[in-house]
Amino acid sequence: APELFDAVSEKAIFKLDTFNSQELANTVWAYGTLGHEAPELFDAVTERAIYNLNTFNSQNLANTVWAYATLSHEASNLFDAIAERAIHKLDTFNSQELANTVWAYGTLGHEAPELFDAVTERAIYNLNTFNSQNLANTVWAY
Repeated sequence: APELFDAVSEKAIFKLDTFNSQELANTVWAYGTLGHEAPELFDAVTERAIYNLNTFNSQNLANTVWAYATLSHEASNLFDAIAERAIHKLDTFNSQELANTVWAYGTLGHEAPELFDAVTERAIYNLNTFNSQNLANTVWAY
C-alpha cells in the first residue's frame, strides 16, 4: 500500500501537533517496518518529537530511533535529544529496547558516548534477560 503511506504522510505532517508520543513513535515505526521512506514526514516528526520528548517512554524512544536508523534517515538533533533523555530512563528499558536503541545509533554512526556508557552498565546488570538477537545487536552497535 505505498499509495496509502504516501497519502498518510502528506496529511499527517499537518496534524502532528495532535499526535501524542506513542502515535509519533508508532507512525515512524510503521514506515520503518515496511521500509517506506517518507523524508518530509520524518523531518516533521523530528521537530515534534523533540518538543514532546519528555512524554516519551522507553518503547517510544527505542522505536523512534529504530525507525530512523532502519530507513537511514539521519536526524542528529533528535538523536542527541533522545540520548540525553534515554540516559535518565534506562532503568525502564527492557533488553530489546536497549539493544534496538544502541543498534540504531551504531547503524547511523551517531556517536553518543554517555548513552553507550550508561547502556553498558544497564546491559551487564540485565544480561540474563537478553535473547540471542538482543545480544548480537548490542555487541554489533559497539
